[in-house]
Amino acid sequence: MRFSGIIVAAGSGSRAGGDKQWRALGGKPVLRWSVEALLNAGADEVVIVVAPGEDARAADVLAGLSNWRSVDGGAARADSVRAGLAALTCPADQPVLIHDAARPLLSQAVIERLVGALNEADGALPALPVADSLRRGENGRMAGVVEREGLWRAQTPQAFRRQTIEAAYAAWTGADAPTDEAVVVERNGGRVVLIEGDQRLMKLTYPEDFAMAEALLPRQTRIGSGYDVHRWGPGGSVWLCGVEVAHDQTLIGHSDADVGLHALTDALLGAIAEGDIGDHFPPSDPKWKGAASDRFLQHAAELVTARGGRIINVDVTLICEQPKVKPHRQAMRERIAAILALPLDAVSVKATTTEGLGFTGRGEGMAAQAVATVDMPAPQAL
Repeated sequence: MRFSGIIVAAGSGSRAGGDKQWRALGGKPVLRWSVEALLNAGADEVVIVVAPGEDARAADVLAGLSNWRSVDGGAARADSVRAGLAALTCPADQPVLIHDAARPLLSQAVIERLVGALNEADGALPALPVADSLRRGENGRMAGVVEREGLWRAQTPQAFRRQTIEAAYAAWTGADAPTDEAVVVERNGGRVVLIEGDQRLMKLTYPEDFAMAEALLPRQTRIGSGYDVHRWGPGGSVWLCGVEVAHDQTLIGHSDADVGLHALTDALLGAIAEGDIGDHFPPSDPKWKGAASDRFLQHAAELVTARGGRIINVDVTLICEQPKVKPHRQAMRERIAAILALPLDAVSVKATTTEGLGFTGRGEGMAAQAVATVDMPAPQAL
């Protein structure tokens, strides 16, 4: 299956709050969803039509992807599509899929149906039958019923062979700009067929549409674990789970040696497979000397959010003979909840001893283990 793609991403997206093609959905920009869908389905090339001056922005959000290029769009959609067609390098008879960046949840199944339809038609577009009853309105009042029989909701991509869509645009004489490419081809005498669309291929038009699209994404629950140890040394207090506790010793480390937050940071990093705390905050780096460990935990939480994830709950166990943790446990829970923006009942802190056994039982050091549960977007499987 050989085809090329054009993604129209030059609009302002004002009804969605602006810049909708650049906003994050499920942890990655809306535009990247469509580009990856076309490339993963086998597109030979993808031309992305952006507003003038947005080429660097496109390069940033599409970092790591190949076989794409960006071109400047025009004032109207038709102008942008023409610019995309002019940038193609594919043969004249190759199928071209023209897609709106605002429809990010494109599946391979839809792509295959579109390309296959061109064996017997001049054009194809995905569509869904209108299910809701329709009404005309005037001044906020109902002013008639519209018969829904035979009405379809058009989606994109729309598919044509390159020579077909280019010839149709060359012949277009309409006074108004065409609403889409199917209209252009049909006006030129082409036969355009409807193929089965996809409810998930919704268009992001209004701010609330982003929440609906997020709900359509496949999700998975991940669990990460963390473990940390620090030795005791001379001091007058110790930092545990973000709270300073008076004690006749302190924990020794390059940072503030908060064993609880270190274990929890590793648990979050583990849940998203982002290495460990030492990868992000090397103990050899002098800028982290004496640093407050809440910075480490906040960083890990930001990485989860950047990947489209959501922390569900965390559980920390402090392993020591001294100091007594119970009098400070509530303050520790509250501090972690504040750092991670979690409700208090999603944060557990508890302590245990080793009955005098091992290095913690001998008072040589303190250990902590932590578990974090994270809700994450599943790998793309549309």
